[in-house]
Order: sequence, then structure tokens, then C-alpha cells
Amino acid sequence: MDPVRTEVMKNRFAAIVEEGSSIAYRTAHTTFVKMTQDYQVALATPEGEYFAYPYMSGVTNFIGLSLRATIREIGVENMSPGDIVICNDPFGSEGMCTHTMDIHLLKPIFHGARIVGFAWAFIHASDVGGAVPGSISPTSTDVFQEGIRMRATFLYRKGELNEQLLMIFRDNCRIPDQNWGDLQAMIAALKTMERRLVELCDKHGVEEIEGGIRDAMDFAEMKARSVIAAIPDGEWVFGDYLEGVRNPEDTIFVQARMTVRGEEVWLDFTGSDPQVQAALNFVTGDSSHPFLGLAIINYVLTMEPDIPINNGIIRPIHTHAPKGTIANAVFPAAMGNRWVTVMRVFDAVLGCLNQALGGGPVTAGAGQGGIILCAFKDPATGLRKASVVQPLIGGSGGRSSADGIDGVDGPFGFLRSTPVEAIEVDTPLIIRRFALQPDSLAAGYHRSGAGVVIDMENTDVEVLFTVRGLDRFVLRPWGTNGGHAGTTGRAILNPGREDERDIGKIKVLEIGYGDVLRMMTPAGGGYGDPLDREVDRIMADLRSGLLSRGRAESDYGLVFAGDAVDEAATADRRRALRAARGPVAAFVYGPERDAHDRIWPRALRAKLAERALTLSPALRNHMLDDVRDSLRAADKTVDEAVLDAAVAAWIARHGAMRGREKTDRVAAE
Repeated sequence: MDPVRTEVMKNRFAAIVEEGSSIAYRTAHTTFVKMTQDYQVALATPEGEYFAYPYMSGVTNFIGLSLRATIREIGVENMSPGDIVICNDPFGSEGMCTHTMDIHLLKPIFHGARIVGFAWAFIHASDVGGAVPGSISPTSTDVFQEGIRMRATFLYRKGELNEQLLMIFRDNCRIPDQNWGDLQAMIAALKTMERRLVELCDKHGVEEIEGGIRDAMDFAEMKARSVIAAIPDGEWVFGDYLEGVRNPEDTIFVQARMTVRGEEVWLDFTGSDPQVQAALNFVTGDSSHPFLGLAIINYVLTMEPDIPINNGIIRPIHTHAPKGTIANAVFPAAMGNRWVTVMRVFDAVLGCLNQALGGGPVTAGAGQGGIILCAFKDPATGLRKASVVQPLIGGSGGRSSADGIDGVDGPFGFLRSTPVEAIEVDTPLIIRRFALQPDSLAAGYHRSGAGVVIDMENTDVEVLFTVRGLDRFVLRPWGTNGGHAGTTGRAILNPGREDERDIGKIKVLEIGYGDVLRMMTPAGGGYGDPLDREVDRIMADLRSGLLSRGRAESDYGLVFAGDAVDEAATADRRRALRAARGPVAAFVYGPERDAHDRIWPRALRAKLAERALTLSPALRNHMLDDVRDSLRAADKTVDEAVLDAAVAAWIARHGAMRGREKTDRVAAE
């Protein structure tokens, strides 16, 4: 590795993709791209591995994504200068596309007759057709309900636009002009990156550029290995839960097993639940996928902030999720709401990392990314228009070195809030309130970030809302090292009025003229013993309005004398509280999760998932749900014998039922 060439080339490559990202961002049409930043570009090797990825704008969570399957489906031998490939098929791309709303473009970059790389871009399309405006409903049961799905094919062939393909795409979405505008922004970025890379090849020679690519990726791999090598060798297991889509009291289990040996880490998600008949699944294929390794990737980026951003980072990170599980689904799984599952995968790996590091870098954050979308009728045409209103995230967990971040969770740091003025111009909504939520801070030596509250008033006859990515409405984000568990989310229609009602997670909601929808996000858990937090930091939160005096007394043990803190009395009270509480817990889940775990120990919940996966796909969810619910209703701790008996009884009963149905059908024929 030539250190001078490596430094020069990694900076050149970074400049190219940052320029491309800026072009896509500033020329896009839809709110979700031009304001919220759900898009990205990159440069990839001829084999389909990113060697340059932006980090100043756009989505930062696709580092490590592979384009191999899509390139293989087209075949490099079939590509020509001027080609652009389009794809939004998660199955054929083996997880490059993570749901149908993400539209990917690939452009081969030729130098002479030789492909020297690929320019890549994606946008989250605000609508690609399907059952609901915005194409995403948490209750979708298969991919057919989630809009048009295109295998990898040529949008441009030798510079000529495939008009017929474009018309098929335009005719099957609700906002064709806006989507085409976003695609044109992506194409402009692809062409710019192509031109810049060809200029580099002309200046330095193809062999020198290819050497620079190898060096930049090897350097990133070396840096990543150095971070992983500092994690103690060993094996750790952690489980976390998604809440059910139709019944929040249901649970969907995600388990991570992290094994560290030397400079490499293995993440195995065996024991996670089978894919579900809801839009929570995603595809990760057979190779390492960034959605499974995101917590480790982020940890590497935290520890080595100057690392080149490319796929070298993921080389020492090996991931595996069994096919048919929620983290590696198979056709025809619905995936529109998949990011909430990615967040729970992130939390499960983070739980392993916290154990490995004796506390870890950060505790669980809000754990959701609620993307609010509204649909309304165009006054001129009467047709429904769809527009993203706001990404609603929530506060991050407390960190090992600092408090959590208000209103933002780590894996969503790239998403920007939509300006209120833009919302009110583009939609019939008036934003009555958009603020940090008081008393949503989870106590800890380093407290969590605050949650967010938004009040939206409808000024039209009707507005249809869909909100994807909601979770943590029942089970709180966990705290670490004695830090308190976080707060849960809520959604309330017409707060403060006689017709006020708590509506829980929003799937598809229609509201009338003058109705107000209030949404409150979860907030992450606290980090460290709150009784150790310095009084001046607690008082700063009081002065900010984010912490009430009552919570300062109950969570932190403060004793007030008038408006001042009685420090001697506070010290006495804290000593008494410590003595009554005993040692701090490594993980603090909150009463709801504690009640759940009393019935379902983690190892038994993982065994239930593995037993379900041995059945035919048609039976897996039925068996798991029935056994889970019946043993939960029994309100006794499940042991291995009880679980084995319940599963055997279910299989015997339903096997007999299916046998009777077959006998009856044959007799009728």
C-alpha cells in the first residue's frame, strides 16, 4: 500500500461522490429527497463493492451494501457506454433494494472498452403505487400490495431512454412527475461521477486509479480490523422485541449472537422469528449486509472518524440470518416498514456490544423512525396527492461520555426535519406544535435525549395519514448500568377536546376538517446511575424546561429548600435510595418488558422461533402466535418441557386438521 497514493486517492474519490450527492440533493423534486435526505450516491468497483461513499449528506446506513447480484443479473458483457440500469426488487437484488420504495440506478463507467467502475444512486420514492398512498402500510401482508416492482433492467440503453419502461413506471404511481424529477436528479449525479472518474483515469492512468481503489479499501479494512481487535474475544447474546402490528401486545423476537475472534466479528441472528405477514421484513441474502452489521459499522466509524468510507469497513464483519426469518425474508414478503426491524436488529447487536465492552458506547435509543405521510385531494383534479410530512424520530440513548441527543437517534442522524413552512405550503396541514417533549428524558448519569411532539391540524375536508416505522409504544428502550428505561410513544386524536382518544400506532388514519393529530415519540434509555449525576447538570435540565421538579426529586433524589437544592439532604437521600435499591443492573428494561420476560426467558423465546422455522412457511406464524399467546395467557414462566409440550400439541392438532381436510377434499372429488 502506497500511503501517499492512498491518501490522495481516497480524498479524490470522496470529493467525487460528495459532489454527486450534492447534485442529487439540490435538484430532486420530492420533499423526502430534497429536504429529508432519503437518497444517496456512490462509486463501486466493477465487482459491485463501494469504494467511495458520501458522509456529508444523504443516507449513511448503506455502507457495505453490495451491487453484485444486480450486476450479475444484467451481466457486464451486456453493458455498453450510456447504459443505466434501474431496479427496485429486493429479492432479485439480494438485498441491494431493501424495499420496493427504494429505486436504484447503476451506470457502468467505461474507459475505452473497459469498465472501471459503477456509479450508483438511490432515492426513496414517496409513492410507487400499491394499496395505500405512499405505498407503505404496516399491515401489508405481501410485496404485491407495495407498488410496482422492477427487476434489474435498462432504463437507458446506449444513451437512449426506454420510454415504454418509463411509462409503465409512471402509470403505476400517484406522483409520476415528481418521481421522474427525482430520477433525473439521480441521473445527473451519475453522469457527473462518471465524468469525474474518467477524468482521473485520463490524468493518472487506469492502473493507477485501480491501485488507488484497492489501497483505499484495504486501508478502511485495516482501520476496521484495529477497532474490532480492541473488543475482547468472546461470545455474547442479546434479544429484543418488535411490537405486533395488529396487536401491540404481541411480540416479534430478534436475537443476535456476537462472536469476536481477533480482528473479526461474526453476527448470527439464528433464533429470530420467522418472517411475518406484515411490512416488517427485509432481505439480506447470503453475504454480509449492512442492515445486520450497522451497530458494528457505526462503532467503527465512531472510533475511527477519519476512516475512508467504503466497503472495506464491512470486510471483517460477517453476518448471517437464516432464510425465512424476519431479517432475511423470502418472496413474497412485505417490506415497506422494514426499518423498524433494522432498528431492533441494531439494538440487539448493541446489547451484545455493551456486554463485550462492559457498558458499551451508548444505550438503546428511541428505536423508531416514524415517517408521517399524508394524502389529500388535488383541488384542480380531484386526484389524491401524497406528500411526506415529517420524519419523527425521538431522543437517543445516553452515551458513555455524554448525554443523549434531543430529538435524534443515532441510526437516523442523516434525516433532516422538513421545515414547517414547506409542510404548510405543500399540504392542507397546519403545524400547531413541533417541539421537544418535557419530562421524556430517561434518567441516568448521562440522561437520554428528549422525545419529540408534533400537533397537526387538518384544514381540508379529509386527509389520509399513513405512518411507517412506529414502535416502542409498549416496550421501552432499555437503559444500561443503572440508567432508567426510556419513554414510550403515543398518538392522540384531538387532544384536550371532548372527543379526545388515544389511537395507538397509526396504520391508515383518516381525519376530518379541524381534527388535530398529536404524535409523541419514544425517547432512549439512560446510561449509568442517575444518583451519581451532578446537581448542576440536573438543574440545567430543569431550567431548560425538559425536566420537571417532581422528576428531579423522584429520579435523581434531589431535595429542595425553596428554589435551591439542599445538598446535605440530597446526599442523605441518595444514600438511602442506593441502600434500598441495591446494585445497579447492567440492563434496565422497564416494567412491561420485565413482565414479558418473567413468562418468556430469552433462550426459550429463541427456541420457539427455531421450532417455528422447521415447519412449512404456511404454518410457521400460526404455530408461533398460538403457542406464544397460549403460554402468555397461562401467566407462568415457560420452561423447556412446557414449550416442547405446547409445540408438540399444536403440531399434532393441526397436522390432524390438515389430514382431515385432505381426506374430505379427496372424498368430495
